[in-house]
Amino acid sequence: MKNSNFSLLLLRLMGGGLMLLHGYPKLMKIINGDLGFADPLGLGEPISLYLAVFAEFVCSILLILGLFTRWAVLPYIFTMAIAVFVIHAGDGLQKQELGLLYLGIGILIMINGAGKYSLDYRIKRRSYL
Repeated sequence: MKNSNFSLLLLRLMGGGLMLLHGYPKLMKIINGDLGFADPLGLGEPISLYLAVFAEFVCSILLILGLFTRWAVLPYIFTMAIAVFVIHAGDGLQKQELGLLYLGIGILIMINGAGKYSLDYRIKRRSYL
C-alpha cells in the first residue's frame, strides 16, 4: 500500500505538472486578449479556451495538490478525450499518443483517487477525528 500511495503521488505530480505546461500558454493567451482557439464543441472559441485553461491549468494545480482530486480530474479527462477523439481524430497515432497518455493518467487517478500523500487524504482524515 505504501508504494501505491507513492505511485499515485508521482502520477499526480507528473500528470498535473506536465499538463500545467500545456495550460500555461493558453492562460497567457487569455491574459494577452487573444481568445482565438479551436471550437470542437461549437460553444464558441472564447468559451472553449476558458474551459481548456480551467482543465489544463486550474485542474492541474488541484491534481498536483491532491485537492478535490476526483472532481478535478473530470475536466482533465474530458479535455484529453476531446483532444484525442475530436481535434486529432484524423491525425493518426503520432499526434494522438500524448493525449492518450494524459487520458490514461486521468483515468488511473479517477479510479484510484489521490492517495495518502494528498490534501484530500488530510481533509478526509481530519473529518473522522
